[in-house]
Amino acid sequence: MKKNKTIGIDVKAPKEKCDDRYCPFHGQLKIRTNTLVGTVISSKMQKSATIEMPRSSYIQKYERYEKKRTKIKAHNPTCINAKEGDIVKIVECKPLSKTKNFVIIEKIEHKIIAEKEEKYATKPQKKEEEKEE
Repeated sequence: MKKNKTIGIDVKAPKEKCDDRYCPFHGQLKIRTNTLVGTVISSKMQKSATIEMPRSSYIQKYERYEKKRTKIKAHNPTCINAKEGDIVKIVECKPLSKTKNFVIIEKIEHKIIAEKEEKYATKPQKKEEEKEE
């Protein structure tokens, strides 16, 4: 087992250890500066995940915005082990396969848990206001 090394980005190192050679913390992989945040929509492949990033683009003719999405395949190291629904930070690296040019460096939170926290954070305030009246 190797020690955690600094990767040049202010990110918490994972607590678990791994022997993955494409892990930026425990392996030989060097990363680049392009950093993105998205949601894991599939983690069924071995050591890989599909990350989706929604965006909106403006259509000048109709003066409206349309929803678009970008899907990126990224390497999922065993020490991070992101699951479906996790919000993750990915960073660009050398091409690892035909379609993989990114690696997951941090799990931010789980999407369902974050939605529940927002839901419960707003409800108690309304109940307190009703009790005061």
